[in-house]
Amino acid sequence: MIDTLDGSVFVHDTPGPDGATPLVILHGFPTSSHDFAAVIPALAEGRRVVAFDFLGFGYSAKPAGFSYSLVEQCDVTLAVLRALGVGEFHLWAHDMGTSVATELLARRERGLLSPTVRSLALMNGSVHVELAHPTLGQHVLRSPLGPLFARLNTRKTFVAQMRAIMAKPPSPDDLDAMWELVSRDDGALRLPAIIGYIAERKRFWHRWIGALTRLDLPTLVAWGLRDPVAVPAIAEQLAREIPGARLVTWGDLGHYPQVEDPARVAAVVGEFLREVEG
Repeated sequence: MIDTLDGSVFVHDTPGPDGATPLVILHGFPTSSHDFAAVIPALAEGRRVVAFDFLGFGYSAKPAGFSYSLVEQCDVTLAVLRALGVGEFHLWAHDMGTSVATELLARRERGLLSPTVRSLALMNGSVHVELAHPTLGQHVLRSPLGPLFARLNTRKTFVAQMRAIMAKPPSPDDLDAMWELVSRDDGALRLPAIIGYIAERKRFWHRWIGALTRLDLPTLVAWGLRDPVAVPAIAEQLAREIPGARLVTWGDLGHYPQVEDPARVAAVVGEFLREVEG
């Protein structure tokens, strides 16, 4: 656990061999860094891997009075990196984490980022919010009924929503872990506040998309094409607008590729990182 000004943050820090640039992973909504549990061992064979739970998620603090802005989650990310002494890193982001990544890149472009980003991997996130297809549950959470919906949410309703966005059914153990981490410490009650990040994707569109269109880093866009939320059109747009970006797609995977086929996903990301480092 790492203490920040807004609450304690759970961090999974896997040491790797000396010399390789660390990999920092940013997870998505509404789950946690546990989404990457099955891919981390393979990637940690070649480098240090850092994954953590954003505030409001997983084992991290879930303060009732926090705004859960993505800008603040970016501050949390930097606090974690400082505490761990990470001076340079590769960045891999999924779902909501992709927008935290774009805020990091916007700060980098403005000379406001101290750690050095060496490469970027974006996976199944609605960065282009205007192209996304939010789920019914997301619409309800953003509505005046959001607090009531969150309070009535159960493992059964949560599992139904997760299965609807994955092409390959997750195991019962995966679903149990996801629900436990979402619901612990009144986490489900924080979801209406957290999902305000969707509005920020619209508000900061020019700041965040602009940073991508001017990016000068090796970039991988890796996408499960059977994603009903972060649809393939988003991946295609990112690949077109990010200079030199490489697009890799999985035709049989949905919104959580790292959960649905961890071995295949780890192989693609691992190969990309090896190529970046030459």
